Order: sequence, then C-alpha cells, then structure tokens
Amino acid sequence: MDPSTLEQDAVKFAQMAVRNDQNGRFTEAVFYYKEAAQALICAGMAGSKLDAIQEKINEYLDRVQALYSAVQSQSCKGVPLKTKQQMDLERAHFLVTQAFEEDEKDNSDEAVELYTEAVELCLKTANETSDQTLQAKLKQLARQALDRAEALKDSVTKLSQERKHAAAKASQPVRTFQPLGSDFSLNDKPQLSRIQGSDLSSQGQLYSAEEIEVLRKTSKINGIEYVPFMRVDLKERFAFPMPFSDRAGKLVLSPKQEALFSRWVRPDDLCNNPTMIYTISSFSIKQTVVSDCSFVASLAIGAAYERRYNKKLITSIIYPQNRKGEPEYNPCGKYMVKLHINGVARKVIIDDYLPVDHNGELLCSYSNNKNELWISLIEKAYMKVMGGYDFPGSNSNIDLHALTGWIPERIAMHSDNQKFDYEGTFKMLYQRFHKGDVLITTATGIMSEEEGERWGLVPTHAYAVLDIRQYKGLKIIQLKNPWSHLRWKGRYSDKDEKSWTPALQKYLNFDPKTAQKIDNGIFWISWEDLCRHYDVIYLSWNPGLFKESTCIHRTILPTIENLLHWLFTRLEAKRFITQVYSMCKFTFSKIPFPYTHNKRVNGQWKGQSAGGCGNYRDTYKMNPIYQITAEKTGPLLIELRGPRQYSVGFEIVTVSTTGDNEFHKKTSGDYRCGFCYSEIERVSAGVYNIIPTTFLPHQEGPFFLDFHSTIPLKITQLQ
Repeated sequence: MDPSTLEQDAVKFAQMAVRNDQNGRFTEAVFYYKEAAQALICAGMAGSKLDAIQEKINEYLDRVQALYSAVQSQSCKGVPLKTKQQMDLERAHFLVTQAFEEDEKDNSDEAVELYTEAVELCLKTANETSDQTLQAKLKQLARQALDRAEALKDSVTKLSQERKHAAAKASQPVRTFQPLGSDFSLNDKPQLSRIQGSDLSSQGQLYSAEEIEVLRKTSKINGIEYVPFMRVDLKERFAFPMPFSDRAGKLVLSPKQEALFSRWVRPDDLCNNPTMIYTISSFSIKQTVVSDCSFVASLAIGAAYERRYNKKLITSIIYPQNRKGEPEYNPCGKYMVKLHINGVARKVIIDDYLPVDHNGELLCSYSNNKNELWISLIEKAYMKVMGGYDFPGSNSNIDLHALTGWIPERIAMHSDNQKFDYEGTFKMLYQRFHKGDVLITTATGIMSEEEGERWGLVPTHAYAVLDIRQYKGLKIIQLKNPWSHLRWKGRYSDKDEKSWTPALQKYLNFDPKTAQKIDNGIFWISWEDLCRHYDVIYLSWNPGLFKESTCIHRTILPTIENLLHWLFTRLEAKRFITQVYSMCKFTFSKIPFPYTHNKRVNGQWKGQSAGGCGNYRDTYKMNPIYQITAEKTGPLLIELRGPRQYSVGFEIVTVSTTGDNEFHKKTSGDYRCGFCYSEIERVSAGVYNIIPTTFLPHQEGPFFLDFHSTIPLKITQLQ
C-alpha cells in the first residue's frame, strides 16, 4: 500500500482522536488514537519518510494509556441513552430518506407508502412527547414528507392508468425475476442470471435448469431457507415505523453465553451514537465467548485486506447501503448480509438484537469502539446460518469463503500424507500476499495447557496473518489473536530483548517496549517457529486469478473430497454443484466409479468405545476394529461417514499379506468433519484391520464404513 495513503489515514484518525478527546468522548478517542498509531506503524513498514514517526506512535499510545482510567470512570457513570421519542424521530428520518431514494428511482408507489408511514410516525410521536424542540423537529419532518407524498399522488394515479393501458395492449407477459423460493417455477424459462460477488451485470454466466434445482434443494439450512442473492434483493425494504424483529426468532445461545446471559438488547440500548462503520480495521475486532475464532480471524484478515488495498471486500456484503455503497446504521433494526453458502451468494436477513451479560457487556464479537456495529452484525448473520451462537467451530477455509467467495486451499505442516515444502511455501505466501492475491490465516494444533502457557499460544486456535516480511535471511510473520489479547512469548515476542536488534526494529517499525504497554493480541513470529508450533495454513485465493468450470454431481465423489471438503460437510443433499478452478485452460467432467464390489458396515460409537485419536493412548485401544480379507491384489477405497459435528478418521493396519505390501500402517489423513476416505491403488492379498475413530474420545453417534474394490472382500468385526 502507498505509504502516503497510510500517512493520510494517520492524520485523519489523529484529528478525530483529538476532537473526541477534547469533547470528553474518551472511548472514541482511545479507538482513534490506536488506529492512528497503527496507521503510522504500517506507513513505516511501507517506506514512509516522515520524521520522528516512532515518537508520534509512542505519543498516541501514551495518550491511550492515560485515558484508560477516564474510560473506566465514564463506563461506570454511564452515558444517557436516547428516549423512545428520539428513536422514533430517527426512524421517521430514515423512512423519509428511503422514500426519497425510491422517489428518485421513479418508484412512486413505494415512495408514497414510505412518506405516509413517516408522517404517521411523526404525528404519533409528537403527541407523546412534551419536549417542544423534539415536537418541532417531528412536525417539520412530517410537513416535508406530507408535501412530497401529496405531490406524488397524482403522478402515481396517472402512472397506474398508463400501466393498465399498456398491460391491456401487451401481447406477451412480462418476465419478472424472483428469488429461488419455494414458489419458483421453471415453466417460462430454464435459466436465470447468475450473480457472483458484487458483479450485478446481466452479461454473467447463467444457471441451467438442473443447477437451479440443486440450488433450490440446498437453500434450506438448519431449518431456514436462504435463497440465492439476486438483483431483486437490492430493492429489499429496510425502513419501518416500528423496530424490525426477525421472524426466525432469537438465535440459540452457547452454554458459555447462557451462563452469563442477561437479556437481548438493540444498539440504542447500549450506546447513544450507534454507527455501522467508523473505519474498517482488523485491529478493532474482538472475539468473546462464541467459539468462532476461525470466523473472527477471517473477518480480521478480510478487513485488513480492504484497508490495505482499498477494495470493498467486507463492507460490500452489508445492507442497507447509502448512495456511496457504504453500509449504514438502520434505526429500524433490519439488516441483510450477503454470504456465500452452499455454492452461491445468499441473502441472510437479521435484526439487530444482541446478547449482553448483567453488566451490559456484549456476549458476541464486537469492535473496540462500542458504537461500531459491523463486526457484531456480520457475525450474527453467519451464526444464524450455522444454527445459532452454539457453534462447534469450523475452519478459515469455510469461513473466508462464506465472507468473500474466494477459493479455499489448505496446507498442512505436520501431515503424514502431505509433504510440506518449507522454503517453497514461504516464497509463495510472501509473493502472493504482497500482490493481494490471497488471504491467509493459520491455526495451532493440540497442545497441553503447560505448552500453551509457556509459548503464549491457544490450542486448536485460528490466527489472522496480517503481514509477511523478509530481512537479511529472516522470515517473519505478523499474526493477530482474535481474542485481541494473549501473545506469543517465544523469539521475536515483545519481551525478547535479544532478538530485536535496532536494525530489525527500524525495518519493521516495531518497538518492543511500546508493544509491552498494550496487549492487543498482535505479534511477530519467525517462519521457523510458526512451522514448529502451528499445524495448518488456510489460504483463500482471489477468484479473478482462475478459470472456472461447473459440473452437476448426483453422488459425492470421494476422489475430489480433499478439494471440496468445505462444500461436502455443509450439504445434506446428495446432488450438488461442483465448481473447479485452474490458472490454465482445462476440461471438467464426471469421474467414473470403477469399483464392482461394494460393502457397507454400520457401526456405533458409544462412550468408552469412542477412544479418540492416537494422542489419547489410554482410550485409543477401545475404538472399534474391523478386519477385511482381500483374496487377491487390487485397488481399495474406504470411506468413513460420521456425525458432522465430529472430526473423524481411520487407520489401516496390515496384519498379514501373501505378497509385498507398500505399507504397515496407513491413515485417512487429517481428521475431517463428518467424512474422510482413503484410496489405495494396490493392496496385496492379505488381512487388514480398519480402526475408525473420532478425534476426541467419548463422542457418541452412528458411523458408516463403505468398502469399494474390484476384488472380493470379506469383512468381520473384531471389537
């Protein structure tokens, strides 16, 4: 990013910080001082030549420290919230602005209805309040709305007559495009315009009749229908005289939330100046008790990309939006979020109710600036699709695709079945990150509490990758913990005085002593240490880099499972659309299923019989064991399906063979949610044990083992 742009951001944030500071709005001042400091840090790393840049950073962070006591004092005193009548005025004003926009688009019927509702709300509220200033504002707004509504009535009547006349003369019915709801019909035309990302042109690809049928069947998720996002959804109505409430009801809370929960509140119950976005920033995002670290990390990395490249990757998915295409606060409480779920962008409607504890603190992810809403509302939309805040977690491939539609890839650093290229992977990440081609997160694996405490890491936790740098042979990565606290304690941590040479500090514009003042969860870690302590890297690629092909599949084909695991674990139907991407021209067709002998075993994990993976030595031996006998040499495909909320896998152990065999023990690879497989081109005639497992012990549920081969197999259960 151009350092001059970052310098301008820093100046803007500093001015806003000082203005809020002088007016006694200390919470907002702290937010902007932090953003100003971070903008200067990024400007320094981008090559800024500003004088005394580190002194300015220290000045802003020192002021943040000084204001903390004032912020706490202000929080204890509380800030007077707006009255119901003041909120009614805001809703009436929003009704009028929405009416005016419909008016400009010549949607006179809709405009008149909105103007009329605004007038009725203004007059009703004016009668309820004794505040003369507020009464005057309400009556003035009512007069303006009424004058415009009256002026439109004649034109509406005239337009209605013209439409009736035109309809009587028309020889063909007019084609209207509607969302793919339960009443959708294919009788008139077998194709609809496809909307991808923010592209609304009518020149895009088309859905076939078969694709539409698949999309319809996969629109119902966790009992709620989420139809594909289409042009008509840009006309969604957001203005109402009464605050909007989601017909689907309140989201299910997680156990941690329920233990702390007090009530559901709207933003105007928490603050007196709710705003959708102050500034898009990854540094202001804070995760709380919802177990969605990979989603919050994905949100952070998407925000960082938008800030770095000035491209609306995250803010473009929230509605309503103003004329500049920027999301805006809606006092009527209704929002629409566009998420990529089950193969296509879909509309998710939510209200603005959020859960709080007995101290009025949010029990969901939020911005460090409590007036800012975009983080909490995007998370709520995603949690709604996932079935509620009681969310078992996912991974950043799934979450980043939902947010952006970008193409997922997973790199395992400690996998028995996947060789890790230490040098090549860093080179690729470095080059692609700085070109803006890819979004990156990383995640830790299982570790003991003592190990996590020693290194300052959270087990099985996702982190956002904010920057990648090289300096004199040193490969170093900047990460953010979604919790916004708890940082790495190893080499190149803020407390590592030995590794931070003056030259390296200058290159990265990083002062360990300054960083020690505030634990914001952001830290530097060497590539060597990341590869040692983290398990997996999640990439999301810009679709513009790829050519695309689609194909309808009637059954799940395990040979492409590794590529599209994120899709398989979210689909309940057995017919789905597969999209494959490549950077060169290619053809794509259904893969034939060559196996002639197929057998299925139905089993049950029950408490102790679910011993977990090999990390749990005491219970692993309790897992079920199945023995297969292959009469001659040939190929073998084994599939394991279990409850989708559990990560599953299996081992194949050679007991005896009549010929040479390439393995003694083979696994199905990394544990996957609800489905995994292993395909072996050649197994020798002999006896093999199959041990299906859940990743964690004592998880109960049914499972299915499918055996496919061209040779006869005998299967028996040992335990």
